[in-house]
Amino acid sequence: MVTSVPRLVVAAPASGSGKTTVATGLMAALAARGLAVSPHKVGPDYIDPGYHALATGRAGRNLDAYLCGPSLIAPLFRHGADGCDIAVVEGVMGLYDGAAGEGELASTAQVAKLLGAPVVLVVDASAQSRSVAALVHGFVSWDPQVRVGGVILNKVGSDRHEGLLREALESVGVPVFGVLRRTDRVGVPSRHLGLVPVAERGSAAVDAVSAMGALVSQGCDLDGLVALARSAGPLPGDPAPWTPGEFPAHDRPAHPVGKPRPRVALAGGAAFTFSYAEHAELLTAAGAEVAVFDPRRDEELPDGTDGLVIGGGFPEVYAEELSANEPLRQAVARLAERGAPVAAECAGLLYLCRELDGLPMCGVLDASARMAERLTLGYRDAVAVGDSALAAAGTRMRGHEFHRTAVEPGAGAAPAWGMRVPERRLEGFVQRGVHASYLHTHWASEPGVARRFVERCRTS
Repeated sequence: MVTSVPRLVVAAPASGSGKTTVATGLMAALAARGLAVSPHKVGPDYIDPGYHALATGRAGRNLDAYLCGPSLIAPLFRHGADGCDIAVVEGVMGLYDGAAGEGELASTAQVAKLLGAPVVLVVDASAQSRSVAALVHGFVSWDPQVRVGGVILNKVGSDRHEGLLREALESVGVPVFGVLRRTDRVGVPSRHLGLVPVAERGSAAVDAVSAMGALVSQGCDLDGLVALARSAGPLPGDPAPWTPGEFPAHDRPAHPVGKPRPRVALAGGAAFTFSYAEHAELLTAAGAEVAVFDPRRDEELPDGTDGLVIGGGFPEVYAEELSANEPLRQAVARLAERGAPVAAECAGLLYLCRELDGLPMCGVLDASARMAERLTLGYRDAVAVGDSALAAAGTRMRGHEFHRTAVEPGAGAAPAWGMRVPERRLEGFVQRGVHASYLHTHWASEPGVARRFVERCRTS
C-alpha cells in the first residue's frame, strides 16, 4: 500500500508546448532505468493514457477533479500508484486552466496541490529568448501554493539559443532540468479529436514512445527530476486509497447456487479505446466477469454475455468495418431486444444507431448518426431523467462530451440525462435495458452505477 510515493507533475503554460512528449518520454526513460512508474493524466482525456501505458507497462489513469470531485483525486492516485517507485502526472492545457467558469477546478494546478506534488513546467521556447524569464516568473508566482520546481525547455533551436534562455532564467532562480531540441522524430499524428490512439498505430506507437524516451533521456537531468519527485512529502491529509470494492459485502447480492458470475462484455479494439480503467475494476468488484471483445473482428459476443458496455472511441473511422460485421451487429441487437443491460457512451451510442454516415449499424436505436462540422467539447452536469440499468432516476453525475458527430434525434422518448450545465436539455436514450448517451462519465464518482448494472445483469 502506498504511503508516500515520489511524484511530480508535468505541466505547461499552454496546450501545444510538448507536455505529452515530455511526460511520456520521462515515463519511458524512468521505466528503462528499472523503476516501476505510475502514469497519470489530469483531465478526462483517454488518448494520452494509452501512450503512458505503453511507456510504463501499467494502466494509464485519469485524475479529474470535475468528474470525480477534488476529494477523490488523492485516493485515486494512491490506488493507481500502489507498488510503484515513482509517479508522473501529465497535466492538461495550461497549468492554471480548468473547467470553464469554475475557477481552478479540474486544473493541473489544483491537482498538483491536492497531491502535494512539485511541478515541472515545459516551455515552448521556439519563438523567445529573454522573455522566457518573465513567462516562467509569472507562472511561479501566480499561486504560491503551487510549487514549480523547475523547467524543461522544449523546441530549442541551437546552442546559442540555449545559452540565451539559461542566462535569462538565472534571474528567476528556477532550475532548468532539460533542454530538448526541435525534432520531428517524436511526432504523433493527430486528427479531429486529438492524437491517434495507440491501438490504431501498432508498432509505430511503440517506436514513437521509444523515441520520446530517448529524447528525454538524452536531453534531461533524470537524476535531478527523480530527486525533485522524492522531495514530495506525504500526500495531503494522508487519504486512504480508493478501492473498487469499498462497498460492504452485505450490500452485494449473493450468487444463486450453481449460477456463475454474470458476464459483462466490454467493447475494445481500435474502434472503442475510450474507457477508464476503474470501470472494469468496479464491474469486477460488483461480482461480474468482464470479457473484452473487438466489434470490428469478433462475429459473436463472448459466450454467456449477460450485459454489454460500449465506451467511446472512433467508430466513424471504422464505420465500414463495423458495418461489414453484420453477425455481431445482429448479436448486439438480439441482446438488447431481450432486455439485457447495455451501457453505451458516445461511440457506443453511434454503434447502436440505425446508421452512421449512411452505413448500417446495430439498429437498436431508431436514430441516425453522422459526422458534423462542429466539435462538441466540454464538461457537463447531468441528472438521470428516469430509471435505467445504469442509474436510478434523480442520480446526478458529472460528465464530459467530446465528439464531432451528431445524432438525430438527440434524445429518445425516455431520455438518458437531463443536462444542467452548460445549458438545460434532454439527451440520450433509455429503452428496455439500454442506456445510451454522448456523456462520458467516471464511475468512481458514483460506484452505485456499476453495482446497479451488474445486478441487472444477474436478473435480466
